[in-house]
Amino acid sequence: MPELQIDALVFDVLGTLVDEPTGIRAGIRELAPALDEPTTEQLLTLWQEHIDSASRRVLDGSRPYATSEVLDREAARIVAEAAGAEDPAAVAALALAGRRLPPWPDTVAGLALLAERFPLIGLSNASRSALLGLNAHAGLRWHQVLSAEEARTYKPDPAVYRLAVTASGAPPERLLMVAAHAWDLRGAQAIGLRTAYVARPVGDPPAPSDRFDLYADDLTDLAGQLGGAWNLPG
Repeated sequence: MPELQIDALVFDVLGTLVDEPTGIRAGIRELAPALDEPTTEQLLTLWQEHIDSASRRVLDGSRPYATSEVLDREAARIVAEAAGAEDPAAVAALALAGRRLPPWPDTVAGLALLAERFPLIGLSNASRSALLGLNAHAGLRWHQVLSAEEARTYKPDPAVYRLAVTASGAPPERLLMVAAHAWDLRGAQAIGLRTAYVARPVGDPPAPSDRFDLYADDLTDLAGQLGGAWNLPG
């Protein structure tokens, strides 16, 4: 494989840099503290299934685009109804749980290490306002962060990845998409970005047929593998 020459790193956020299930699970526990663990997990699955289904409907054109905030409010109402919770303030708080997601243990230090050499671009399906709260809560460091809201669709639509290409001013093959989701990397790969899979407990592992440029255990491992691809100043 040719040596990587990278001008910027493009990061997925949800699941790759922050632990989305843990954050939503915490929101469900705040909504209904008396729930047992199996029920909490069932409600988490209900939330995830709604977000996945609604996003797919946007992608296939059967639903007009709606921001992640709208989808989160819908998911919160569905979960609250299933939990028997009726307090509007508690349901509204649950809808904001996606802004209070904890970073993975290596995330903050790993981003700081990578930022010493590369411009870092966040590229997320989360809305612009959701990203503001999420980035502040998790302490994520960016040189630029882009929301799929700007393309009015969701990854893996090619239009979302093109946002990063346009923002960087670099050709796609000089950008490295970093994600814990194989489906996300396939979407980036389809428009020519280089790809790096980072293993996370909640990610979408590569299939045997996937061929990504790099496979890393965490961001520190990724930084080590990118030693020969540093974007050194000219």
